[in-house]
Amino acid sequence: MTTTTTLAASPLWYASRAGGTIALLLLTTTVALGIAVGGKTAPHRVGRFEIGLLHRNLAVLSLAFLALHIATTVIDPYAHLTWADAVLPFGAAYRPLWLGLGTVALDLLLAVAITSALRLRIGRRTWKAVHWLAYAAWPIGLFHAAGTGTDTRMPLQLWLYATCLATVAAATGWRLHRAGPGHRAARLGAALLVAAVPVLATAFLATGPLQPGWSQRAAIHTLTALEGAR
Repeated sequence: MTTTTTLAASPLWYASRAGGTIALLLLTTTVALGIAVGGKTAPHRVGRFEIGLLHRNLAVLSLAFLALHIATTVIDPYAHLTWADAVLPFGAAYRPLWLGLGTVALDLLLAVAITSALRLRIGRRTWKAVHWLAYAAWPIGLFHAAGTGTDTRMPLQLWLYATCLATVAAATGWRLHRAGPGHRAARLGAALLVAAVPVLATAFLATGPLQPGWSQRAAIHTLTALEGAR
């Protein structure tokens, strides 16, 4: 009992949680900024160069804190993770499903970062297609944080998740409002998709992480399900 408490309260554990939380906040800001000012909706008072520079800097900071989150999680002996678990989804013995979602989000963001570095060689169309993966990484990372985070039941953490959801929803609403008429089907689909994420997140939290004993179920049931599928 003493050993478990010591490990759970180790500096590496706090660094991992802090790094992951800050990375989620930065990724949320990056995604919201990309949605709100993308296309023809950029504000006239701010140049596109400044917006693009801010967007790139936020993305780089997101990856930096994500690297901190991953490194401290792997080094911390509590979860018994390897470096391969950080890039190969659903192979970890510790909470494989929820850690696997985080790995998927990381792989998507790495694909965006690599193609951004090779943008001039691969062409704008290919780069833009891969760049959309960053938007998919955000909800996956959010569910990863909520599903595996041992502090999900804390009010402050719940407010953080709610703020992330509200920020992206507000940015999407602004983008749809500024887009003007036309493309009604695409706009309706985007609106329904954005509305579905908070509903799914709320239902998931109410039936999963906010229920007693979630930590044990997240660790055991997901591992059992994966082993049964093999």
